[in-house]
Amino acid sequence: MKIDISKGILAHNDALAEENRLLFKQYGVFVVDLMASPGAGKTSTILATIAALRDRYRIAVIEGDIASRVDAERISAHGIPAVQINTGGACHLESAMIRRAVEALDLDEVDLLIIENVGNLVCPTDFDLGEHAKVMILSVPEGDDKPLKYPGIFAISEAVILNKCDTMSVFDFDRDAFDAVVKGLNPAAPIFPISATKGEGIDAWTEWLTARIEAMRSAG
Repeated sequence: MKIDISKGILAHNDALAEENRLLFKQYGVFVVDLMASPGAGKTSTILATIAALRDRYRIAVIEGDIASRVDAERISAHGIPAVQINTGGACHLESAMIRRAVEALDLDEVDLLIIENVGNLVCPTDFDLGEHAKVMILSVPEGDDKPLKYPGIFAISEAVILNKCDTMSVFDFDRDAFDAVVKGLNPAAPIFPISATKGEGIDAWTEWLTARIEAMRSAG
C-alpha cells in the first residue's frame, strides 16, 4: 500500500492559505509572491519596485531565506517594514510561515505586501501562500533554456520578469526563443524585460502591478 503524504501536506497548506487570503481581503492588502533562483535579482527588483511605487502605496516585505537577515536589512534600510523568515533548510515558503510573519506587521498600514520566496525554481510552485499573484524572475545570465528545464514555475506565474537585460549582449541569450517557450507554456503572462539595478523597464512592470492592485480594490 502506498500513502501519498504530499496530498495531506498541500491540503493543510491550502487551507491556511485561504485563511491568509481572507485576512488580506479584510485589510485590503494586495500580495505578490516573487519567485526566482538564487542570484536572479529578487531583492534588487523589490527595491526598484519600492522606489517606483512608495509614493502611491504603503509597502511591506516578507523575506524568505534559508539563513541570514541580509535581504531584510537591505529593505529595512530604505524605511520599509520587512520581516525575515529563515526556513532552516526548507526550499520554499509555506502559508503557515506567512501567517506568522504577518503577525509582525500592522496590516492597517500596508497596501502592497511583497513576499520574496526562497531562491528555487521548483518547490515554490506547489505552495499557495494566500497571494493574489505569483510572479517569477529570471535573469539573463541563467540562460534562455530555463523555461524548458523548469516549465512548472513559468506555467503558474501571472507575469515573468526578465532581469539583467543590460547584459544581453554579453551572454548567448536567445530572446525570441525564450519568449516563444514562455508563451507556449503561459500565453496570458506578460514578459517584462528589466535591469533592476539601473531602473530600466521598471515602469512597465509597476504599471501592470498597479493595475492588478486597483482591480482588487475595485472588486472590493
